[in-house]
Parts: sequence; C-alpha cells; structure tokens
Amino acid sequence: MSAQSTETLFALTLNECVDAIQATGSRVTTLIQGHMGCGKSSILKMLAKANPNHIPCYFDCTTKDLGDLMLPKILTDDDAEFVRFAPNEEMGFHHGRPVILMIDEFGKANPSVKNGMMRVMLERKLGNLSLHPDSMVFATTNLGTEGVGDLLQPHHRNRITTVRIKKPTATEWIENFAYNAGVHSSIIRWVHEFGDTLFQTFEEVTDPESNPYIYHPKSVRASFVTPRSLELASHWLHAKDKLTPTTLKQALMGTIGARGGADLEAYVSIYDQLPKKAEIMADPANAIVPTSASATMMLVANALTGMDREFVTPWIKYMARLDKEAQGYFTLQVANPVYTKKAMVMTNADYTRWCMDNNYLFTPDV
Repeated sequence: MSAQSTETLFALTLNECVDAIQATGSRVTTLIQGHMGCGKSSILKMLAKANPNHIPCYFDCTTKDLGDLMLPKILTDDDAEFVRFAPNEEMGFHHGRPVILMIDEFGKANPSVKNGMMRVMLERKLGNLSLHPDSMVFATTNLGTEGVGDLLQPHHRNRITTVRIKKPTATEWIENFAYNAGVHSSIIRWVHEFGDTLFQTFEEVTDPESNPYIYHPKSVRASFVTPRSLELASHWLHAKDKLTPTTLKQALMGTIGARGGADLEAYVSIYDQLPKKAEIMADPANAIVPTSASATMMLVANALTGMDREFVTPWIKYMARLDKEAQGYFTLQVANPVYTKKAMVMTNADYTRWCMDNNYLFTPDV
C-alpha cells in the first residue's frame, strides 16, 4: 500500500481533528492537511466553543512576509540601547491568557515565514516572549497533490505532527453542518439526492470527466463543488427572489461550476411547489402540500433549518399531512445529537404527542 493510500485510509474526521488538538495542542503542533473547502478553518470555531476561556487567534500565512512576524522596538537602560522584538498581534502573545492559535495555509507561506514560525510551532516562543502554557497551536494546509502550492521541507515536518482530514460524506455534511448553518433547503435536498458524487475526492476519480462537479488537478475548472462553495451557493439561493433567472444561474455556475450550477438551478424550480413558512404558520391544516417526493423532502429540510419556537406547533400539525416517510425523516434528524434545535422541538407538547402516536415508526420488527 502506498503512503498516499495509507494516509487516505486513516484520515480523520473533523471532530477527530478537534479532539486531537484539544488533547495535545499545548505541547504539539498538529498540521491538518486536507482538500480545499472541506472545513479545516472551522476547527478554530469548534475549539473556541469548547474552550470559552481561550482567545481564538487566526494567523494567515499567505499574507505575511518575514518582517510581519515581529518588529524591532528600541529600548534603553542606563548604559546602552538594545532591541526588543514585538510580535504580530495576530499570534496572541500580548494577551497573557491562553489562546488558540490557528496558523492557516502554512504550506503556502513564504519560505522565510515557514522558518520564522518554527519556534512558535515547536516551543510556543517568539523572540523572548512565550505563549501562555495552556495555549493551543495548530496549523492547516491543502494537500500537496492538489497542486495549489502547498510545500513543506523535511525539517519543517520533523517539528510537527501532520494528519490528514477527510472530506465529509454528503450525509455528514447535511446532518452535522448544513441544517445548523441555515443552508438553503434546495441545496440540502440536491446534495441528498446526488449523494457522495458531489463529495468525491479527486484521488477516487481516475478520469476527471467522469465527475464534472468536483475539483480535479487534471482538469481546468474555474469553479467546482466543495462543502465551502455549497455554503456560498446557499447565499445566492436565499436571495433568488431579488435576482433574474439568468443572474441566479450565472452566479451558481460561478460558485459551484458550470455543470453543478446548471443542475442546481434546474433543481431549484421544484422549490416553487413549496408552501411558505408564513403560510404553514397561518393555516397548517390547509397550506399546500407538495405533489412530488423531492419537493416534500425539500420542505422537511427547510423546516429543520428554519425552525423556531413559534413554528414547532404549526409545523407538527402540518407535518401530519405528509407521508410517513417524510415524518420519520424529520424525527430522525431532530434526534441527531448535533442538531442545535433538538431541545426546542423535543420539549414541544405537540411533538411529544406525535411521537407517542407514531412510535411504531421507530419500533424494530420482531
């Protein structure tokens, strides 16, 4: 087995990367390598949420030269002048409190910046200053095989631990990110139907033409589908009522690629079958019910992303008019531990009553 295939086989999930940094980040700098747009930058937010007493610090290597790491400050005593170096505030040395320092795009950094950051990454020091001993340091970079300029010398790698992060599957992206991030429901359903085709890695695709949606270093594509670009496309769809059809199509193609944008724009036409949230809240017994399975599941996705306390009761009353498969899917997603609105729904009296009336949906056959 090649080294590359071994790295792929043992690649870590996003949560596993966070756990690894949490466990050893005060002593070891872990470099997270992964495909572009796969969520590496979100690690800082996840660590900050888990460590509210730490200050999150973001250091973007692509915008730095060696002189940006620290600047000389002339000082004097009774006998002589001397120089003390003041570090860039982005690294958080001045806080005097625990920080979480994310060194982003390390592989693309100027070679002098890579060398200059080595002491920070190995010893948590810069000049004569030290980070708080409880501080955590980690770095991110793209895969070298992507061909976007991420290179590390052996002496750099010998001072850090490198791990590879997995691209999420379609289901992982939907359940662990999209619902909580408010991604447009038509994108969620489109991803659900297309499955992992949209989330394949280029290592899995020998002929780039067999998957026209993703980035492939052997094919020139101005735009393509990644978890990040899907979230960007969501912003365009949330604003679609303010755009002409041509503008929307061009925007989607310029965000997730020609093939992806055209296919998604066609899929969005189903969205017109859906009742508006205000219509369901005003009259759940008579609001229009979609006629196709795709539109029904898109409506469920829309309810999950747009849920609030005032919407739970009318939605439960409306949901009873949908087919049982759609109702069951909604309930399974609500029960997902990472769904941030879980408690809001599950403590609602109408939802509890629905669960009691429909518990047979979740009872295993004997």
